Amino acid sequence: MAPTVAVILFFAAFATSECKEYYYASARVESCSGCRLSRLPDVKQFIFEDLPNYNNVEFKHIPGAVPELLLFNENEEEVERLPLSSLTREECNNLLISKGFMKKTSKDEI
Repeated sequence: MAPTVAVILFFAAFATSECKEYYYASARVESCSGCRLSRLPDVKQFIFEDLPNYNNVEFKHIPGAVPELLLFNENEEEVERLPLSSLTREECNNLLISKGFMKKTSKDEI
C-alpha cells in the first residue's frame, strides 16, 4: 500500500473511531460542604478554589454526600460517576482535564 493511502486510511479510521461515550458536555461535583469534606482538605480546596475555574463544571451541595464527579453527555444524561475522596487536589484537577474540561480564560468570564 502506498504511504499516502496508508495515511489517509489511518486518519479516516481515527475520525470514525471517535466515540461519543468519551465526550462529556458537562460535569458536576456533588458533596457535602461540612464535616465530611473537612476531613479531605485537598478535595475541599479543589471544590471551592479550583472547580469554579472550569468551563461547564458546577458544584452541588448534598448534605452527607461523599465527594463524587458526575459526567454528563450532551443530553444531560449521567454517563460516569467517579469518587474523589481518595484523590489529591492535583489529581482532581488532572482528572477533570483528562475528561476534556478546560479552565476558563479571562474572555470566558466576561
